[in-house]
Amino acid sequence: MENAEDFEAAAVELAKYIVDYFHNIRSRKVLPVCAPGFLRIMITDKAPEYAHPWKDVFDDIERVIMSGICHWQHPRFASFFPSRTSYAAILGGMFSNALATDVISWKSFPVATELEVIVLDWLAKALKLPKFFLSTSEGDGGGVIQNSSTECMLLSLFAARTASIKKIKTENNEMEDAIAVTKLIAYKSEETHASFAKACKIVLVKCRNIKMDDKRSMRGDNLKKAIEEDRAKGRVPFYVCSTLGTTSLCAFDNINELGAVCKDEGLWLHIDAAYAGNAFICPEYRYLMNGVEYADSICVSPHKWLQVPTGCSVLWLKNSNKLVNSLPEPGEYLQCTEEDSEMPNFTKWQIPCGRPFISLKLWFVFRLFGIRELQKIIRKDIKLAQIFRDLIEKDGRFELIGENLMSLVCFRLKGNNEINEELIQSLTLTREIHIGCSKIDDNVFLRFVVHAYQATSEDIQYSYKLIKKLADQVLFSKPHPRSEISSKCFKCIII
Repeated sequence: MENAEDFEAAAVELAKYIVDYFHNIRSRKVLPVCAPGFLRIMITDKAPEYAHPWKDVFDDIERVIMSGICHWQHPRFASFFPSRTSYAAILGGMFSNALATDVISWKSFPVATELEVIVLDWLAKALKLPKFFLSTSEGDGGGVIQNSSTECMLLSLFAARTASIKKIKTENNEMEDAIAVTKLIAYKSEETHASFAKACKIVLVKCRNIKMDDKRSMRGDNLKKAIEEDRAKGRVPFYVCSTLGTTSLCAFDNINELGAVCKDEGLWLHIDAAYAGNAFICPEYRYLMNGVEYADSICVSPHKWLQVPTGCSVLWLKNSNKLVNSLPEPGEYLQCTEEDSEMPNFTKWQIPCGRPFISLKLWFVFRLFGIRELQKIIRKDIKLAQIFRDLIEKDGRFELIGENLMSLVCFRLKGNNEINEELIQSLTLTREIHIGCSKIDDNVFLRFVVHAYQATSEDIQYSYKLIKKLADQVLFSKPHPRSEISSKCFKCIII
């Protein structure tokens, strides 16, 4: 399709389909009916030799693509932390795709670099992050968009590792890198995202769990004790991965205490605030990040709660030079020129060479929503979660797990794991709702997240009534509702 008129007509038709999809999404089941390999019987095993007409492609959106979709924007999708989008971000993505650029330096696409610097300063100011994270600060602070919070962890960990190896070599007669790295140890808690353990494996450093308190929070005294123990064994503590809003329970580490220890002991403090950090756009939740001034780096993912699609995680660094200097110089064909030396070269802030124009989506969202509207969205979601929490709390058969401070409510049926697992399976088989689960101290519990932008109090009531109905069946051994999903399909709809 290279004809401009055909493109315009197709774009209009697809835009109408998208609007209709969001408008009527409640008429769809949350989960699909499919088993692994379902798509191979629906499409050919070879790419078409000749172009298909747009009508055939458009018809296959519903027939093929929608047949295997778990509807993440459905008001009763409640399994994971939000993965949002919006008309504003869709427009930004459409224009970015039309420009078809690969941002490899300021000169390759000046507006992309400069817009990213500006909108990340906007976001840092909206969250009230310390001024040293701003590009306009007197130091070397600044932010950069990465694809995920995992990459933010990995890059900050690598920067800290490089600086620590350099220090070890200086203090030990230029010890070999391969020997120096074996001495390093990083710290996390059991609640830290699993991707941090992956990051440690990639950069070849050990990591150790720090004991948490009864609120699943990592505390300073336990960290200090671990550091002393490891130093006594000849290890070199160098990095702490703290979390504001853990994945399982949305617990908050005590940043004030951890930060004070890191400052005294000379450790890099990273804060993973991928989900909950977005809520700091609202002043009433900023107390949860007390101590953020101790951080060397922090990650917040706008794609989780600020109406931007997946692929927009922001890493702010107190000293960006520590990251830039830890990575190899790009090839001669990518070296900065005199013209762009005053602007950051984001190729040096990341693993890939090029990058898409992601900041355009964030710019569209800021412009077309504004801070006040984004605050309303956060507050609405937390209020809806509170409604659900109250319903669960009043139902004596359930018990709440954790503090439930954001848009996540964790709960379980009182009793053994078997009945909770049965409840989760029963809910999934209805395809009317998708609720996640996790386990702490060998206790299985359910995770209900207010996920969708369109969610209302009516959706919360509907979800609770369905949970209540199926809990009755589980507890009183009534027959479960018949489902068109076979046992073979069950695993494929558990994401």
